[in-house]
Amino acid sequence: MSPDDVMIVVIAGLLSTSCAVLGGFLVLRGQALLPDAVSHAVLPGIVLIFLLTGDRASLWTVVGATAFGVLCVLGTDWLKRTGVVESDAALALVFPALFSLGILGISRFASGAHIDLDSAIYGDLTFAPLRTMELFGADVPRSLVITGLATVAVLALVATLWRPLQAAAFDPAFAELAGLRGRLIGQVLLVAVAGVAVVAFDSVGAILVITFFVVPASTARLLTTRLGAMLVVAALCGWIASAGGHALAVSFDTSIPGTIGLTSGALFLLTLLLAPRRGLLARRRTPA
Repeated sequence: MSPDDVMIVVIAGLLSTSCAVLGGFLVLRGQALLPDAVSHAVLPGIVLIFLLTGDRASLWTVVGATAFGVLCVLGTDWLKRTGVVESDAALALVFPALFSLGILGISRFASGAHIDLDSAIYGDLTFAPLRTMELFGADVPRSLVITGLATVAVLALVATLWRPLQAAAFDPAFAELAGLRGRLIGQVLLVAVAGVAVVAFDSVGAILVITFFVVPASTARLLTTRLGAMLVVAALCGWIASAGGHALAVSFDTSIPGTIGLTSGALFLLTLLLAPRRGLLARRRTPA
């Protein structure tokens, strides 16, 4: 592989690690659709920053998008705590409203902005090695720096809050009663998900981000029942999908993000079929 190909795999692998680790908690908490909601809810933040600064791709764009992603998370959590609607209904109420607000903002105030929504959805992973920044006197791919920092931050967060995160993932009520601040920890987790999702959109697009949050964690859950092992296996599945999907994309001249996502899904289906204890074949062999 060329250096650019290696860089693409590393960027995708680092992103898959941060997403898979957080995604493990989301899957256990029944919040796997949250990254999809965030990917839509950030649009008004992007439009707002463009209207204020005239820039479509700056640090302030990330800040604005993250702010609306966090707003989606906190709004959903508030609606759920009112007891009026269920968690999935709260999510379905909040993110379409924010997404619609973004669409209205584009049509009314930024129709000539040429905001590349296709890029935000499908990603520009192929061109990630070409967008560089100077770091310690050397030109380094900007996406590598961003995804690397995001991965370090996620691993540090999980290591620091491991006990309360573990308790809140399996039993939020118990975590709250045990003094582990289960509700607060849950909000911290969701805010971290929003931040990682936003900073990753520029590199790989919303579709692959959603895939990395959900599919590797779901695959790992079929292979192990221990949370720590599940997160490690989920990250490993992300790296396998990144390397394998890239190789297939190069061989068949197809979209790299799309092929990585498809490879991740294929890995899940293979695991669903062949997992030693929870796979479909193993269940058929086990007497009722």
